[in-house]
Amino acid sequence: MKNSMRFQLMAMMFLLYFVWGAWYGQMSKYMFTQLGATGGQVGNAYAAFSIAMIIAPFFVGMIADRYFAAQKVLGVLSLLGAGILYVLTGIKDADTFFWVILAYCITFAPAMSLTTSIAMQHVKDSEKDFPSIRVMGTVAWIVVTNIVGYYGFGDKVTIFQLSMFAAAFLGVFSFFLPNTPPKPSSNTSFADILGLDAFKLFKDRSFAIFFISSLLICIPLSFYYAMANPSLTDSGMTNVENKMSLGQASEVIFMLLIPFAFSRFGVKWMLVVGLIAWIVRFIGFGYGDANSEWLLYLAIVLHGVCYDFFFVTGQIYTDSKAGEKFRSSAQGLISIATYGIGMGIGSWIAGVVADIYTVDGVKNWTSIWMVPAGIAAVVLVLFVLFFKDNKVKAA
Repeated sequence: MKNSMRFQLMAMMFLLYFVWGAWYGQMSKYMFTQLGATGGQVGNAYAAFSIAMIIAPFFVGMIADRYFAAQKVLGVLSLLGAGILYVLTGIKDADTFFWVILAYCITFAPAMSLTTSIAMQHVKDSEKDFPSIRVMGTVAWIVVTNIVGYYGFGDKVTIFQLSMFAAAFLGVFSFFLPNTPPKPSSNTSFADILGLDAFKLFKDRSFAIFFISSLLICIPLSFYYAMANPSLTDSGMTNVENKMSLGQASEVIFMLLIPFAFSRFGVKWMLVVGLIAWIVRFIGFGYGDANSEWLLYLAIVLHGVCYDFFFVTGQIYTDSKAGEKFRSSAQGLISIATYGIGMGIGSWIAGVVADIYTVDGVKNWTSIWMVPAGIAAVVLVLFVLFFKDNKVKAA
């Protein structure tokens, strides 16, 4: 691969995650402070992203991949998204905000698949070349959250304005990306996109348990994305966005440790460690405060273990179990189940729980965080008792 093309693809990933990172983690604080939203309204807004993640595979698999060059679709979607974000900056009602953020997410979610598709079609060795391209997304998230934290506008409409300008730039930039024409012989079907073929893998009890655990653990994951920022702010922590970026930094570190951990512990115990980390981090969020801020820092930096050791390890496990025949179907099924259904349910539950434990406008964060901690504990017990596979099988 030419260095010029590599830099283009790295810039593409950087811009995409810059657009997302500018608003996603801060949206709840913005809605609570600027729109006077309830927990339920915040949960619905985060569920909008999950709804879009369910829709996105159909758009990419049945329209974009078949009829249009991927980079042009990415450009059009990004420009359209910038326009919707402009409208969003003028919304003052939380209920109206939901419909506009849903419209925006429908333009953004397909872009995540498109950027991966563009990169994969132009790298020579995906295992060797893709990580260095994808990691720029994590770098972008760190950069943009530190910008938001440094200038202190995490609860201001500025987060969406920043995202809007970045989306417009990505839109224009996309038309200069390497040409990625539609697949001439694409036979992607409705069943392929839903991952229906992968249901055959459920004959393996361990895979079925892994699938159920993946879906359920996305419920606590939604609590983190929707409630961590306002929770840390209420605890008295300053420069919250800057400090939360430590979670992405740890994600990079633990990503590099995955090959060593696989050979040392095997897939089962890596997944178990990931689940235990979820429980510990929620306890840290629940009991940390200005007098025990180390618990809050622990909860933040555990993000790398939580995400990499469960979700990334899970993707590798799924790939190894599915083999060449069911690989695409299995990954598609996992994606829809986790980021779509699991996080959608989790976002709704997080909003309801936040309202239940809010009295006279004050949230009882300890009680709120014990709910996802309890869910993660149930998932851990289920997983330890019934998941028996502790090796990665060759595809």
